[in-house]
Amino acid sequence: MASAEINGAAIDGWDSFHAACKSAFGFPDSYTNTMDAWVDCLSYLRDADGMSKFRLMPNELLEIVVNDAAAMREKAPDLLEELTFCVAGINERYEDYGEKPALKLVLR
Repeated sequence: MASAEINGAAIDGWDSFHAACKSAFGFPDSYTNTMDAWVDCLSYLRDADGMSKFRLMPNELLEIVVNDAAAMREKAPDLLEELTFCVAGINERYEDYGEKPALKLVLR
């Protein structure tokens, strides 16, 4: 299973979140540091679109691991809520296209 790790203790707001994600997921230089861009970059992981360093097989999951999620929840609770919401939305999008979900969020 493919895995991307984010250090939740280092996330204190949107700027640090997007910087961590750009590094962890290999988002392109054109990434605009918005949740819309985040969703776009992770919505086609099974296609060769070059929006991430990951390319998943049909039944493969990308595990998004947020280490020290409690610290992130304390410093940026609405951000963690938005992350959870977006992961669910992306998986729903995959299902709408007849595919298996592609993301698994793990809070440690």
